[in-house]
Amino acid sequence: MGTATGSAFDTEALRRGIEGNTGNNLLSLYADDAEIRIVDHNHQPSHPTVLRGRGQIAELLDDIYSRDMTHKLDQCVVQGDHAAFTESCQYGDGTRVLAESMVTLRDGKIASQLLIQAWDE
Repeated sequence: MGTATGSAFDTEALRRGIEGNTGNNLLSLYADDAEIRIVDHNHQPSHPTVLRGRGQIAELLDDIYSRDMTHKLDQCVVQGDHAAFTESCQYGDGTRVLAESMVTLRDGKIASQLLIQAWDE
């Protein structure tokens, strides 16, 4: 479960962060200079949403966790300095969202993330 530098990625902290009520715990798992690329129906692979740094990531998490929805970490696999995880979410009205992430780790923190998401329409 360790990264290439020997620091372990805390999968239980990931679970608590995703399944929590705010994005604060989840934000603590990102490196200061982390980058997230988001691909979905509205932001296709040639033009993904790109967030750089914990400030932009915090804005995204604040938006997500202000919504009437639940989040669940379904699976997580860590190998060396990479991790992959599946997250399922549900809005209060029953709309479901599924997200898959592949992350690169550095010193036990998320340095980069590719997130692919789909939702009920």
